[in-house]
Amino acid sequence: MLIVQKFGGSSVANAEKIRRVAGIIADTYCEGHDVVVILSAQGDTTDDLLAKAAEINPDASKRELDVLLTTGEQISVALMAMALEKMGLPAVSLTGWQVGVHTDSDYGNARIRDIDTERIRRELDRRRIVLVTGFQGINKYDDVTTLGRGGSDTSAVAIAAVLKADKCQIYTDVEGVYTADPRKVPDAVKLDEITYDEMLELASLGAQVLHNRSVMMAQKYSLELEVLSSYVRKPGTLVKEVTKNVERMKISGIAKDNDVVRIAVVGLQDAPGVAFRVFKSLSNANIVVDIILQSFGKNATNDISFTVASSACEAAVAALEAAKESIGYDHINVDPHVSKVSIVGAGMVTSAGIATTMFEALYEANINIKMISTSEIKISVLVAEEDADSAVRAIHSKFFRR
Repeated sequence: MLIVQKFGGSSVANAEKIRRVAGIIADTYCEGHDVVVILSAQGDTTDDLLAKAAEINPDASKRELDVLLTTGEQISVALMAMALEKMGLPAVSLTGWQVGVHTDSDYGNARIRDIDTERIRRELDRRRIVLVTGFQGINKYDDVTTLGRGGSDTSAVAIAAVLKADKCQIYTDVEGVYTADPRKVPDAVKLDEITYDEMLELASLGAQVLHNRSVMMAQKYSLELEVLSSYVRKPGTLVKEVTKNVERMKISGIAKDNDVVRIAVVGLQDAPGVAFRVFKSLSNANIVVDIILQSFGKNATNDISFTVASSACEAAVAALEAAKESIGYDHINVDPHVSKVSIVGAGMVTSAGIATTMFEALYEANINIKMISTSEIKISVLVAEEDADSAVRAIHSKFFRR
């Protein structure tokens, strides 16, 4: 079998953890499998490198930042190769550009266009363990690029897809995908299986187990993923198209996202085209909007509220202010002290009362809901930031009480 394994930064943070991961890789190899391993930078290396860059030049170009940040993964694969060599196993470390991970030129958030397989297959034919830097590639100008935060997951899935791997295992610091963050909710339940759609929603809504781009790619190529722990030798969670429990499980998980800001455009006219002008100004500035609420009435101001990622707040406000004359509004309110709490489940579409149960849990916990958004497999609510953890625990207890 050909097995692709990915290990995150916390799994290779120091020498002891590198040796532990080397043991996992060695066991897989000694079972007779071909093994390709994708590694992230150690621990907080990426943050440390960004801090070093800020000391030198807070306005450094994205190209030079990419050159700097790609060194983190190079350290990981080189050290892992050394650990495996010491165990008497043949290993070779390769960078994204040595492998031929070709991307576009969006420095800092590049997209993979294609991957050459010749070098990897040549090394596998020599019975070597192939260690590849995650998170990075090379563009048409022969510049190194990075895929954005969480990009090592995407690297692993992309390489597994082009190699037609038999397995793609994503190793993390938890034992799989849980009904909620087990570090915040002690009675969270590990799932044996979860659908691509559910995992994609959870990843997009704040769950940090898998990067959403990696899930989208796995679904596109029908590549089954397994999320498991690099600390405990136990089966993990399978991410696949259809699960056995899809009819039984009303919801599969609860996610929290603190990286959100609520913006209210206050004092709008009650006239056709107002919403269009508001959101056109945002789309022209490439601002992604999430939850939307419009309120109007004879005795109230006409407002439109919406949420954006924290990093997009300044640009969103600037775009609205630039278009104030054409939109026609009184003022803008910004509330950064909010969080989005969401429930996700493929079984929601055939089950009545899911929203009622969620809202009842929040009511009993005395938590106020500021905004609501729904789809076929998710319900999201906006709550005060200080209430977010309590909201997750209350909802989890209501749906998963034992």
